[in-house]
Amino acid sequence: MSESMLDPYRDAFHLLAKTLPGAELSWLRSARRHAFERFEALRFPTTRSEEWKYTNVSAIGQRPWHFASSRGDNVDVSAIVDDLVLDKTATRLVFVNGRHAPRLSRIGDLPEGAFVGSLTRALREIPERLEPLIARVMPHDGFAALNAAFRSDGYVVVLPAACRIESPMQMLFIAEETGLATHPFNVVLAEQASHCAIVEQFVGVADDSYLTNAVTRIVAAEGADISHCRIQEEARRAFHVARMDVEAQCSSRVASHAYAFGSALSRVDIDVNLAGTDARTDVNGLYFARGRQHMDHHTRIEHELPRCTSREHYRGVIDDASHGVFDGRVIVHQGAQQTDAHLANQNLLLSHDAEIDTKPQLEIYADDVKCTHGATVGRLDETQLFYLRARGIDESVARATLVWAFARDVIDRMNADSVRARLTKLLLARTPEAARIRELI
Repeated sequence: MSESMLDPYRDAFHLLAKTLPGAELSWLRSARRHAFERFEALRFPTTRSEEWKYTNVSAIGQRPWHFASSRGDNVDVSAIVDDLVLDKTATRLVFVNGRHAPRLSRIGDLPEGAFVGSLTRALREIPERLEPLIARVMPHDGFAALNAAFRSDGYVVVLPAACRIESPMQMLFIAEETGLATHPFNVVLAEQASHCAIVEQFVGVADDSYLTNAVTRIVAAEGADISHCRIQEEARRAFHVARMDVEAQCSSRVASHAYAFGSALSRVDIDVNLAGTDARTDVNGLYFARGRQHMDHHTRIEHELPRCTSREHYRGVIDDASHGVFDGRVIVHQGAQQTDAHLANQNLLLSHDAEIDTKPQLEIYADDVKCTHGATVGRLDETQLFYLRARGIDESVARATLVWAFARDVIDRMNADSVRARLTKLLLARTPEAARIRELI
């Protein structure tokens, strides 16, 4: 990325810095300024970096993005929201083109002391809770630095001790403006023995390319139980880059479910730090690519202390001339005795032109552990196809049924019925002969 290509970013930052949420907070102004300086130093990653060797993001740096919506608050996407709502009675926050849309959102009855709202509101009402997560965190790469400099809105969930919100809360991000770069920043702070489930959903209806560059941070205190699900349904020409950082304290449990269906190019990084004894994380994912889509998922789970458990299951379906990337890394530190970790990545190639690069990794520096990892890449089983064909099922339906069964394994790991129903709908839409499969199931 040349110096001249940085100029539009500099101009946009100087123009917008005083209008972004929290601009009145001196520590936030300083954090934004330092983040932009870090972006200038790091720039966008290149394929020369080992972490990005299979994902070329040069097209993002070459686009003339704008960083604030020109549509205002009058964009009517109510029909889209109605179609996407998982539970009409549950809490939901809707963001359109990077801005919170209160009239489309719904805050249900919250337990005493709980906060659920937009980042803009949180910076007005509880800035002291956000300062440690914003001012004291060093961005990992150019995308994270850009988010830290331009973050405009997002959701914030703060749960006091023993607080429980049973119904999944839906955080819906809708993009309908071509050429717009949005930088959602989301926070979940769960205190001791609290519980909630969050569905983070990205949907695009823009006609041409746009950029979503999102960061989510989750801190689970002792005994907290957090379920986070992200569903990526961006428009077919969109770019989607996302990062999730999780800190899990003693005896806490954090589940991450990531499902990718949309965008031209997507990259998701999920880092989980098991920073307390007896903590557990379940990291599940499904990517379903077709056409010329490129989907990249990087995960990193760090076992820092004894008796922690991690379970990771990712599956990919790669069709046409699409490209999938999976890089899963589990690190067991020297003091993390009695670690129990399992990492698995299975991939199904449906075309001779489909491509997958998978790299499961274990780094173990302790001697009393139980750790396994593995990856598989294959095509549809001819024996299974023959079995279905022998029972009078058309070949196209038989193939679609096997693809459905392979991908459905990850969807079934979601506990919430409303979320599974949405994922099932998305999977059937991408599976040939969907109507016939409905008859079979």
